Amino acid sequence: LHPLAQVKDFSPYVAKIRASGADTVITGNWGSDLALLVRAAKDAGLNTNFYTYYAGTTGVPTAMGASGADRVKVISYFAPNDGNPKTNAVLDGFKKKYNDDFYLMASYTGVAMLAKAIKQTKSAEPAKVAKAFEGMKVDSLNGTFEMRASDHQGQQPLYIATWEKTNGKNVKFDQENTGYGWKTDAVLDQYVASQPTSCQMKRPQ
Repeated sequence: LHPLAQVKDFSPYVAKIRASGADTVITGNWGSDLALLVRAAKDAGLNTNFYTYYAGTTGVPTAMGASGADRVKVISYFAPNDGNPKTNAVLDGFKKKYNDDFYLMASYTGVAMLAKAIKQTKSAEPAKVAKAFEGMKVDSLNGTFEMRASDHQGQQPLYIATWEKTNGKNVKFDQENTGYGWKTDAVLDQYVASQPTSCQMKRPQ
């Protein structure tokens, strides 16, 4: 544990990781905290794998650069290099039009669901649209996305990917023009990724 967005030198934390003998670190760090942690590990020669949730967020790929290669992994609901032709078309088109990376895949899913619910109900009234979401499925960039009826939580596949140098094959798309991108290692299908819920969601009358 460390203070949020205050630590400039992560070497003491890296020393603790080394002393523990851990071969894997799971971290919720993001932004500068994640980039500095990975850099400190690289500088110290610590070859630990880092499993992260936010390594693909804006700024982190640039700050991390080569220091994260082959060791930093991300657990995400989107993998830009999954080989899906539909994904490739969206990423290519977005890059061409905006000269930026398309990584916020949830926006694609959200708009697809909203459009389907409005068409289905022939209404934009919030309660009607929200009700239509229950149990709805859409074909998104990561396969089937389902809005679980019991608690309105999105059920979708999860990916594990590793930060690696682009090669034009399984790492076609880089991020932030770094020359590095995410190689898909594993896909957890929706039914595997889904977890039980005890939520008792209250709906508007």
